Amino acid sequence: MEILTQRQEGIYCPAGDFYIDPMRSVSRALITHGHSDHARKGSKNYLCHKDSIGILKLRLGENLNYEGTEYGKKIRIGDALVSFHPAGHILGSSQIRIEVKGEVWVISGDYKTLPDLTCPGFEPVPCHVFVTESTFALPIYHWKEDSEIFKEILEFWETNNKNNLTSIIYAYSLGKTQRILSGLKEKIGTVYLDEGGYQLTQAYEMSGVEFPKYKSISEITNYNAKDPKPLLIIPPGKDLSPWKKQIGKYNAWLASGWIRTNKENPFSKNGFVLSDHADWKGLNSAVRSTNASRIIVMHGFTDSWVRYLNESGLLASTFAETNYKI
Repeated sequence: MEILTQRQEGIYCPAGDFYIDPMRSVSRALITHGHSDHARKGSKNYLCHKDSIGILKLRLGENLNYEGTEYGKKIRIGDALVSFHPAGHILGSSQIRIEVKGEVWVISGDYKTLPDLTCPGFEPVPCHVFVTESTFALPIYHWKEDSEIFKEILEFWETNNKNNLTSIIYAYSLGKTQRILSGLKEKIGTVYLDEGGYQLTQAYEMSGVEFPKYKSISEITNYNAKDPKPLLIIPPGKDLSPWKKQIGKYNAWLASGWIRTNKENPFSKNGFVLSDHADWKGLNSAVRSTNASRIIVMHGFTDSWVRYLNESGLLASTFAETNYKI
């Protein structure tokens, strides 16, 4: 019997009668992390790493039935033995290990293999079957060390300040914002976050993560034009009209892994190649580090990577290729 199958509600474990990151309402949901494509409203019970609870409360609501666990703690759910392990993606992000009758499967959720100041790093979990994401599973995707990116950001800010321009970095409120902020040990002026990023950063701090000083964008009304030009970290599409006077002229760059190759993207020449997912090298090293005899690939460039893994001597497929009932 397969330990994980695919249903309309999402990835299901028959032995434990639970779902992982379900797409629909279910009785018991195990959540790998707090991003909206993995954590959704409507389920009766949520199990996650304890550091995800503050994030889930902000995103899904305060009054849901959350249960937090530590990394590595084994929990019996039906006939399955479950534990959460660091995925290195964002705070609280987890791989979920599931053991049934001596067979071990690990589902990765989203993960990153490069070090990150805001969350524990990815830890390989030995298993028989590894279910992995493949968001950037092409050889063209490769990332720099964070220290290089932080240096680029500081140079961007310095140049803009000399040109009397406000600096703006477009970045998602959860994960990317906190990662960028964590690297701003040297600052030219004040850092402002959008309201969502501000609240989520406070949730990180409640879990013990430390950051340089920052303010909510609502406080930019107190900005003194004689001060150095500020840096805003905000999500793409943010309406800045309420603070047009304080912001003035600005230079905006995007922080994203996708700009590595997308020449049609208007930010392709003016951006920071920064992703919270593993790159090509990271994905392949992670797969081999598990010593899994079988790989199931999902979420991304699945078909091409499956072909590469099989040609490399591994047994790989997608969920669809395993003919699971949907």
